[in-house]
Amino acid sequence: MQQKKVPMRMCNGCGEMKPKKELVRIVRAPDGSVSLDPKGKAPGRGAYLCHSAECLKKAVKSGRIGRALGVAVPKEIYESMQKELLENAE
Repeated sequence: MQQKKVPMRMCNGCGEMKPKKELVRIVRAPDGSVSLDPKGKAPGRGAYLCHSAECLKKAVKSGRIGRALGVAVPKEIYESMQKELLENAE
């Protein structure tokens, strides 16, 4: 029986390749809104982050998430991501 291929994605914070299931997806919907996509199935352009506040800080500082999504990400989105990461870490 053939081994199933694990989809890999790069974290926009640390730059490491990790299995897709281990990362949080941030999505830019077709209407231009940016939000977290906990299930990883929402339609639109996606960017990925590790479940760590450190990676989020690096991605915000470098502007990688906005660049990956092709849109300026509002501060409120970053704040909600920070809260969700802290909740999931516990």
